[in-house]
Amino acid sequence: MTRHGKPLLYVTHDRAGAIAVRSMGTARLGAGRAPVVLVPGLGAPGYLLRTLERCARSGAARLLDVPGFRDPAGPVCGETIEALADTVAGWLAEVPGRPVVLAGHSTGAQVALHAAVRGPERVQALVLLAPTFPPRLRRMGPLLGAALRTAVQESPGVVPAVLPSYLEAGPRRLLICARSGQADAPEEVLPSVSCPVTVVGAEGDALGPPGWVRYLAGRARRGRAVLVRGAHAFPHRRPDVTAALLDSARDQGS
Repeated sequence: MTRHGKPLLYVTHDRAGAIAVRSMGTARLGAGRAPVVLVPGLGAPGYLLRTLERCARSGAARLLDVPGFRDPAGPVCGETIEALADTVAGWLAEVPGRPVVLAGHSTGAQVALHAAVRGPERVQALVLLAPTFPPRLRRMGPLLGAALRTAVQESPGVVPAVLPSYLEAGPRRLLICARSGQADAPEEVLPSVSCPVTVVGAEGDALGPPGWVRYLAGRARRGRAVLVRGAHAFPHRRPDVTAALLDSARDQGS
């Protein structure tokens, strides 16, 4: 069974409160090359479906719908970076049969980073796509200004991809996630990551500017920085480029 014809995987709770999985995809995790596992930003997985589809052409790929705002069973966890990282780390410990290429976008990059620290044996390579909140954007005023500068450069097509999740979440939950991301300091966590780390940013992204991308890559033991054309939501507009970078991470970490 698929949703929108794309391989998709939901993480939910079972009745006992343990992590359970409803698979809506066909690619089998653990087969062939390292699976790619995607974590969306602000709980809106729709804009990553194009990248997911491209990744699935060369190996197993899954998109984790966390916290699951539109899931009929309800969100699997809270909206904070810590709660989301716990859920992703728990999924990695339970489901894949081999280490994965773990990739997160925007606030999802912070989630992926913390999940990799929680279960290093489950992550072959880590990819941070458009990581947000450099220190100067950890206050709401500067953050809103950067968001506006970035928004005018985004593809209009990203709006219908994220809007249903945002409407279901509501402003309170989205604000909780954003404020949790602002309180996080990924630059302090990266030195603890043992696997290769690729930090990808877009030239026109004021939320995760190139200087921040390079700085984060330099904080990793084995880090590299990559800049692409576009703005913050480049995985939606440039899925082939994004998937190619994730595919190269499969080889980098093997």
